[in-house]
Amino acid sequence: MSLPTKIRALLQADPTSTTITLVERSPPTPDLTKNEHLIKVHAASPCAGELLWPRMVPTIPEKEEIITCDDVAGVVVSAPTDSPFQPGTEVYARTSYRRPGCARDYAIATTDELARRAGNLSWTESAATPLSAITAWQAFFAQSGIGELGDRAAWKGKRVLVTAAAGGVGVWLVQIGRLLGAEVIGTCGPRNVEFVRGLGASEVLDYGTTDFRVWAASDAEKKVDLVVDCVGGKSLEDAWWTLKDNGAIIGIVQPPEQRKPEALELPGVTAKFFIMTPSGKDLEEITKLVEARKAWPVVDSVWPLEQFEHGYARLESGHARGKVVFDLTLNVPK
Repeated sequence: MSLPTKIRALLQADPTSTTITLVERSPPTPDLTKNEHLIKVHAASPCAGELLWPRMVPTIPEKEEIITCDDVAGVVVSAPTDSPFQPGTEVYARTSYRRPGCARDYAIATTDELARRAGNLSWTESAATPLSAITAWQAFFAQSGIGELGDRAAWKGKRVLVTAAAGGVGVWLVQIGRLLGAEVIGTCGPRNVEFVRGLGASEVLDYGTTDFRVWAASDAEKKVDLVVDCVGGKSLEDAWWTLKDNGAIIGIVQPPEQRKPEALELPGVTAKFFIMTPSGKDLEEITKLVEARKAWPVVDSVWPLEQFEHGYARLESGHARGKVVFDLTLNVPK
């Protein structure tokens, strides 16, 4: 197919600025020798805090420009001859931060990042899935040390605390935790209590009114085997009090040891911080769950690319339920 000479793209001004502009650029050229595919983008999703990342990782040789959004859903336009994702394949992916992102009409994804998108998802739901679902998947199966997806015996009776359970990653942690057979306790604000319970949480705590230290001390049976914290700061500090001896605490925003209460003595606890690794293999497993209707992405709001300022304002408000998504197929009247 012939490509346009110019495409839309969301460009971050520079690593020290959070200013974004909608610009025109030439379509990217995939390097087939590096397993790169050209994707016609239907939808892309930003991640909270992503505009601050360039100043934290200032030297990215391959990132000639800071185009935002590394979650993408679209159709393969060109591919290496040996790729399982040939032109016309509907795919989604979390792409590498080392390359320009996917908030543009055409983007690049590699073979090992791509997965076939679930046929029962919309394009915006597909774009809402990769980062959040892969993070939850890897938290449970690569970081927790408890057991694999099919090992329900290992998870039976385990109690898991998920902070920000109504957020992008939280909704997947709750759903996958329920599928594992664990007892999931989710934290959220008051308006999301019933929503999180509906995802499969056995108990929901309003973080605004619950003192986690008092809650955990009120009954030894309430303490948890695993904490997955999606917030950092005070939330992470409070979550430490809910852990059992020899439990595990995982942070995806801040290293847990940085917020461990000084007064807390807790033998045998494993504390980990990790950033997910893009993985088409993991995303294929998520596709299976979605197509079996065992788990589902949650979309907070959908915006045309031209209304990116509203989308980022919603994202950074801290009140999004699930993911904010840009739909590149929407036309905005001029």
